Amino acid sequence: MRTELSQRLGTEHAVFGFTPFPAVAAAISRAGGLGVLGAVRYADPTALRRDLDWLAAHTDGKPYGLDVVMPAKKVEGVTEADVEAMIPAGHRRFVTDTLARHGVPELAEGDRTGWRITGWMEDVARAQLDVAFDYPLALLANALGAPPADVVRRAHAHGTLVAALAGSARHAVRHRDAGVDIVVAQGYEAGGHTGEIATMVLTPEVVRAVDPLPVLAAGGIGSGEQIAAGLALGAQGVWLGSLWLTTREAALGPPALLAKLLAAGSGDTVRSRSLTGKPARQLRTAWTDAWDGPEGPGALPMPLQGLLVADALSRIQRYEVEPLLGTPVGQIVGALTECRPVRAVFDDLTSGFERAVARLNGYACRGAS
Repeated sequence: MRTELSQRLGTEHAVFGFTPFPAVAAAISRAGGLGVLGAVRYADPTALRRDLDWLAAHTDGKPYGLDVVMPAKKVEGVTEADVEAMIPAGHRRFVTDTLARHGVPELAEGDRTGWRITGWMEDVARAQLDVAFDYPLALLANALGAPPADVVRRAHAHGTLVAALAGSARHAVRHRDAGVDIVVAQGYEAGGHTGEIATMVLTPEVVRAVDPLPVLAAGGIGSGEQIAAGLALGAQGVWLGSLWLTTREAALGPPALLAKLLAAGSGDTVRSRSLTGKPARQLRTAWTDAWDGPEGPGALPMPLQGLLVADALSRIQRYEVEPLLGTPVGQIVGALTECRPVRAVFDDLTSGFERAVARLNGYACRGAS
């Protein structure tokens, strides 16, 4: 599973693995892919430095990257308190009432454990980057498209390639024009923030739109055969996220959440604004149903929604309130049926890829004869 892009980055396989867990990112890099650590949960740059120190020490010298969440335009001078003040009282009551209906206890003093603020906040994201560029990052990815121009320049000066996620060819062209090096074509099937176009349609559209810029296929990819399909569509690699959630290295949290993922089918996800304010694919739960139902107040724009629900999600996870318990995950969740080490997942990816290539070669040989 080698391409021109994987050779450029020094990886054995053209597999880019996004994960919020340092141990998973390190295992992906050690297995021959490129582990990409998600930074969105690191409101404290000291915690990010701690985990990047650990990552650097456990990748055996293999390359790794970081994924941030930044808007293309600077939004400086807005504090968390400013954003909190914008949240309507009615939305706060809805959260309180929903938790009360399900009997969710309050958190104990000092037990706030969930992500409180996302890197969309300019000061948080830039503090993350001040830490990140102390490390030899092979890749800086941005989930909200191209980062601000000064961040792209800073990454390039650091010798770091820049990737940006796109849900349409139009977005991809904007990213190319903003100076990114890699476009991630993220299809409708993907977990987390995603658009309306399916991967099978989106990938070749983006490849054509930004050629010769390398493209990664993302969304609905969880096997070697699907990796082969992405490369056949013109991608130079794949971007995988959901696949790692049920690996042994993942610090997923509540055992009940792991059980829900292992039991879920591909139809058990929903694109909902309930998590961040932007459409994000996640497990369908009583929480998403409440927000998306006719009695819901409607999600607030990012980052208001994320701040509004942060403590509620911490309480749901802390007390494992099963009907409300969920996580961002793609439609590939239906293939996540057991908890395995990252290395075992990679072994299946490579063997499946080899089978797919051999099958296609067999078809081509029969056609030639």
